[in-house]
Amino acid sequence: MNRRSLLLASSGLVVAQLPLQRAFAHHGWSSFDESKPLYFEGKIKSVKWQNPHAELVATLAADTKLPVQLASRPAPKQSANVDGAKIFAAATLPKRRGDWNIELAPLTRMEAWKVEPLKAGDLFSGIGFTYKDEVGAQVARIEFLFVGEKTYGLRSSPM
Repeated sequence: MNRRSLLLASSGLVVAQLPLQRAFAHHGWSSFDESKPLYFEGKIKSVKWQNPHAELVATLAADTKLPVQLASRPAPKQSANVDGAKIFAAATLPKRRGDWNIELAPLTRMEAWKVEPLKAGDLFSGIGFTYKDEVGAQVARIEFLFVGEKTYGLRSSPM
C-alpha cells in the first residue's frame, strides 16, 4: 500500500469512528450568514468545554429584547480585523426562540481571552450568526461573547 492510500485509509478509519453528533456539529464557518448579526440571550442548559470549540445549548426566552446600549457597547481589540461597532449596531433578534446550539471559539482562544468556563444554569448573551434566513437547525456561531460587563471577541486572539 502506498503512502497516500495508507493516509486515506487511516483518515477513513478516524472519520468512521467519530460520533455522528460531533461529525454533524462541526463544519466550516462559511455556512453562516455574516451579513445578519443576531443577538442571543438565554439560560444555559448544557455546556461542552472541549475542542474543536466550546459549545453550549441555551434557551432563548420569547420575551428577549435587544439591550438598549448594545450599539454603543465597546468592542474589544483583537488580532482579526472585525468591525465590532458595525456588528453591534446591526444586530437584531433571531426569529426563532427555544433551544439553540451555540458554538464558541476553540479552547486555546477562550483561554487567551481568559474566559472562565460557562456552566449549566448561567445566563448567556452574545452576538453571532446563523444560517441564511435562519433556515435549518438552530445553530449559531458567536462572534462576541458578553459575560457581565466584559466583551470577548471570539474570531481571534486579544491584542
